[in-house]
Amino acid sequence: MSAERVLFVFVLIVAAGFFSLNVQRLVQYLRRGRDDHRLDHPARRLWNVLRIGIAQAKILRDPVAGPMHAGIFWGFLVLTAGTVELIVQGIVPGFTYARFLPRPVYLAYSASQDAFAALVLAAVAFAFFRRLVLHPRRLDGDKTHHGDAYFILGMIGGLMVTLLAMFAFDGAANPGALGPEKFVSRPLAALLAGVAPATAASVAHTSWWLHVLLVLFFLNYLPYSKHLHVVTSLFNVFFSNTSGPGQKGVMKAMDLEADVEQFGANDVAQLTWKNLLDGYSCTECGRCTAACPANITGKPLSPRKVVINTRQRLMESVGGLPLVQEHAATAVDERHLLDDYITEDELWACTSCRACVQECPVSIDQLEIINEMRRYLVLSESRFPEELQPAFESMERNGSPWAFSPADRGKWAEGLDIPTMAEAFAAGRRPQVLYWVGCMGSFDDRAKKTTVAFARILKACGIDFAILGQEESCHGDPARRMGNEYLYQMLARNAIETLDRYQVRTIVTACPHCFHQLGNEFPQLGGMYEVIHHSTFIERLLEEGRVPLQTEEGQALTVAYHDSCYLGRYNDVYDAPRETIRRALPIAKLVEPERSRDRGLCCGAGGGRMWMEERTGKRINAERTEELLATGADTIAVACPFCMTMMADSVKSREADARVVDIAEVVADRLAPG
Repeated sequence: MSAERVLFVFVLIVAAGFFSLNVQRLVQYLRRGRDDHRLDHPARRLWNVLRIGIAQAKILRDPVAGPMHAGIFWGFLVLTAGTVELIVQGIVPGFTYARFLPRPVYLAYSASQDAFAALVLAAVAFAFFRRLVLHPRRLDGDKTHHGDAYFILGMIGGLMVTLLAMFAFDGAANPGALGPEKFVSRPLAALLAGVAPATAASVAHTSWWLHVLLVLFFLNYLPYSKHLHVVTSLFNVFFSNTSGPGQKGVMKAMDLEADVEQFGANDVAQLTWKNLLDGYSCTECGRCTAACPANITGKPLSPRKVVINTRQRLMESVGGLPLVQEHAATAVDERHLLDDYITEDELWACTSCRACVQECPVSIDQLEIINEMRRYLVLSESRFPEELQPAFESMERNGSPWAFSPADRGKWAEGLDIPTMAEAFAAGRRPQVLYWVGCMGSFDDRAKKTTVAFARILKACGIDFAILGQEESCHGDPARRMGNEYLYQMLARNAIETLDRYQVRTIVTACPHCFHQLGNEFPQLGGMYEVIHHSTFIERLLEEGRVPLQTEEGQALTVAYHDSCYLGRYNDVYDAPRETIRRALPIAKLVEPERSRDRGLCCGAGGGRMWMEERTGKRINAERTEELLATGADTIAVACPFCMTMMADSVKSREADARVVDIAEVVADRLAPG
């Protein structure tokens, strides 16, 4: 074996060994987090890897930066095959895939190396131009690592330059060796025709060494770089639940009977290993923060910062300790993720809209970290905005976030001849459908109009339904989103007990929060029901021709529909409300605001924000209302009582000439008399 081959094997073994130690180190750090089972539904997880990880579905949502990043990623995938060939050549001189692959396959492979090297080099050039000249706002702030990004881009560019140089000079040293499939390096070799063959061969060999050394250095630099996501992103997508398996946005149930020192998380050790892997996988692209309604309107929250802080705190807490030393009593033990890195104001600014989760190209769940830290604040330290205390007390005493008497829950139905489940059971009837009205629909004067409208539709269609009346109580979703898991489980179990007592199987509701909670989170506590949102239920009735509409086509309105976060991003219900409007108002013009569907902007009421004052920055509902009014719409349609309140208040404050209606009201207004 030649001295050069011995040297190469030595370098390769050292690099591989160092990389292996780094992998072990990072895995050891992940073990500081709590256990979290993430191996269920392997087929769905593999599909997420193919769709989100390999096909870059989320990256490509950005029409400018998306193709650039996808090009670099796909280039790396393709060029990895070539890198393996080059490394094997260092051990086995003269090795080539041509010995094993059919010629057409090898020619396609050879062409791909040229094509993707040029593609990646062009993408790197654009990335530099974008950062240095275009300077997108979302790449700034949150202590992002610009220097690291430039260094990584420089290394990637260097890898492509050395690869193309190796091909071109090899072609110059061996005229005719490059076939037409080398449509990039072949013209480059032609430009080097005047170079002596021996010199060209020497430069080609040097380029090979530089390329391989850059690959090995790049691989071992990544564990110390924010670009570690190059290695971890596919694993993160596989283990993530943000796009399934299971229902999206479902908070984890807590074992309140467990013998634990604290509930929730105030430091990385109380988060799960998957939350910590999210920190490794963050690309610092800023898509999450750019989509966050709190950040957009000047609040202190930045979802990107939350994830970056998690990674920073993890690395600080381990302090570069050797693998055998799990922890050390140093000054860093006196610091915590909460307060030292992330403030209360940041956490309470969150509306739980899932825009950050939706936009993350590597399936990070920023909201899960926020929710766990809220739980710690409420359950372990009783630290929460003072405005939440009355809501907590009312939910506990009255079964509603507001101080209304439970006896008044069914007053909206007086004179409408709507039976309660108790009355139906007393008469020996078992209604097919339970109409879950919800707290807003029962007590809020504006929301009660939606409640009545939907009830009218059900009656007009001959649906066999009933309500719970004063037996209905809050299911606890607001408490859970505000971090009070104790109160949530108490309310949820009471609601499940009531529903099971009446053998309820099918529930319809006009509230997306009730829809999500009853259908997606109650199963954690044993409540198994078919839950249908009123937009979907009405759309089905319209499609079946069961809704007796007036024969006239209605008004030629211009309608902008506002997507509810808990209906859309949580449950993928986007078309049903729009189709309901189209069917009920066939000559109306349905217009879309700048941000709509899964990019829709939150109304600002979710995550308990309905009960908190908005003291910093612009009001979120004001930002959203301006977008909706900018469409020229004379009618703003909603499918959520929270959205109704936020949109109506903002429209009223502007004295705008537009009305805010629920889709149930749109249909009820078109019911034929009789």
